[in-house]
Amino acid sequence: MASSPTILDSDFRYIDKKGNLMRTRTELTIAQMLSFLDEDYEYDYKLSLKNGSTVTVDFKTKKGLIEVIDNEEDIKKYNEIKEKLPEEKVMAIGHPKYTAQIKELQDIVFYDKTPQTGSIFLEDPSFSFDYAHILPLVEKCSILHGHTSSVMVELVGQMKDNLLVDFGIAKKIIKEVVTVFDHKFFINRKYLKKEDDSHYQIQFDGPKGMFDIQVPKNTAYLLEGEATVENLSSEIIKLLAPKLPQNVEAVGVYIYEGYNKGSHIISNISR
Repeated sequence: MASSPTILDSDFRYIDKKGNLMRTRTELTIAQMLSFLDEDYEYDYKLSLKNGSTVTVDFKTKKGLIEVIDNEEDIKKYNEIKEKLPEEKVMAIGHPKYTAQIKELQDIVFYDKTPQTGSIFLEDPSFSFDYAHILPLVEKCSILHGHTSSVMVELVGQMKDNLLVDFGIAKKIIKEVVTVFDHKFFINRKYLKKEDDSHYQIQFDGPKGMFDIQVPKNTAYLLEGEATVENLSSEIIKLLAPKLPQNVEAVGVYIYEGYNKGSHIISNISR
């Protein structure tokens, strides 16, 4: 029996709101956090050292530099900055395997006693769903077809007692919402021609011709807007938001359609 392929971080593409193509999910999370806090940043900042050479730092903000530590080379770069530019304020974030090798713990974690903004993300095999949809405005996708998609959810907000939200509670809420989407047919509500007590009649003239479909109501999900993966992400946020604790201030939803494409939508919660 053939084994399942190993999915590496490099198999995904992470793009921030500025259009920067990032190397890892950690970098994307930092970019999203900075954007959420209205903190402007420059990605892949070229820092000039006193010997005339330059190094590329992951993030430059008004308050200092942020370097994501993912390997031994990152540690060398961080130490070089500390040695040659001791006046620079630089913070290291990354995997404990590597950040633990950095002795200056004050440069790894900055905190005070005021309420902290934190984020968590949740992935689980149960956060997947099978669905069908039609995108009449996209020729290739204007026929009935389906996907198996997986979901990752990121929650951002004010921590209480060093905790944003209990993982068990968050997982239960997310699973309840994703279950609503499983084995459903998604379509823009504007293509609804008529309905009776048990069925929708969907009709539109698309690139492949006229479609006239009758579907049971309990298998269909009508959306405000096209049934794109971006709109599905937004719909999940809409269903999640009222169920989340009051201290959660923003929600990000990733939906992956396979290994190399998907959508990420992040939204503030207005209560």
